[in-house]
Amino acid sequence: MIFYFSGTGNSLHAAKVLAEKTDDRLISIAKAIDEEMFEFELEKNEGIGFVFPVYAWAPPEIVLNFISRLSFMGEISYAYVIVNCGGNEGRTTSILKKALEKKGITLNASYTLKMPSNYIIGYDVESDEEQTQKLRAADQQLTEIGEQIIRREKGVYHTIPGSMPGVKSKLAGTMFNKFARDTGKFYTNDNCNQCGLCVKICPVHTISLDQKPVWGKDCTMCLACINRCPKKAIQYGKNTQKRGRYIHPDLK
Repeated sequence: MIFYFSGTGNSLHAAKVLAEKTDDRLISIAKAIDEEMFEFELEKNEGIGFVFPVYAWAPPEIVLNFISRLSFMGEISYAYVIVNCGGNEGRTTSILKKALEKKGITLNASYTLKMPSNYIIGYDVESDEEQTQKLRAADQQLTEIGEQIIRREKGVYHTIPGSMPGVKSKLAGTMFNKFARDTGKFYTNDNCNQCGLCVKICPVHTISLDQKPVWGKDCTMCLACINRCPKKAIQYGKNTQKRGRYIHPDLK
């Protein structure tokens, strides 16, 4: 059973690749929350995996909130996590490990998966060549990860914490959740054709359509809306107007 959270497709792609290799079930965290599904029945010898992006060197709050309510019927034979990021994960795995331990779940393996970044609020997207190289390397790594999961290899921690991981995760992660998830700077320009895609794909349903999109206060900052808008109509502040957009090729 693979639980995933994804904004612009990286984690969705990784979860799908692993599900195909391991013959595991795919569970969308956002959909499970919508449907109030927090209890799951495990089949014999079934493991669980978590696949999600890194937000400011920490797990997305929506993932941690989901895990805090999660319960299982049956024994967990194996548990692993795959976090994707543009460079390094800080202490993301450690934070998730503690969250799982509170639920009585032992983390057996963890991996950092480098993939193209979508955080165009902070910086521009990588070049097409850089994106292609990262995606190709990620798929090769996913093949190896899938084989290790099938073999139930334990004590495998192939993570990339980077420099000063504790400081980054504690300070940047805290600041991100307190101050960087403000929706007040989202707006649409004249390119908006009221297609409603942003409303449909928002994982926390904070966007509504009143002639043009309107943002509520709740936001994960997954940036699905701004990156996946087909007209590049959604902006955040002044800097995103001149920046590119990133979507995993599976979603294009």
